Amino acid sequence: MNPRVKHVTPLDGYRLKLQFTNGEWGVYDCTPLLEHGVFKELKDPSYFRQVRVEFGTVTWPNEQDICPDSLYMASHRDREAASKPAGP
Repeated sequence: MNPRVKHVTPLDGYRLKLQFTNGEWGVYDCTPLLEHGVFKELKDPSYFRQVRVEFGTVTWPNEQDICPDSLYMASHRDREAASKPAGP
């Protein structure tokens, strides 16, 4: 089983900065999802920024979520971010 999401920070360009439970950091690009079904709502930047971690993955208020395995496997690992605080 892949690690789960511990912390998320929304970034410009519909990207998510993720900290995983194994301590790794990654950046996930949500752009490819924005033209599909329930994910179209994420095009609104203010709504996109409402992302939060719930049950080890990222979710939004209207119950959009992304599989935590997909987040881990498709995220670009960010070594520089590993030295920065995890957030609140």
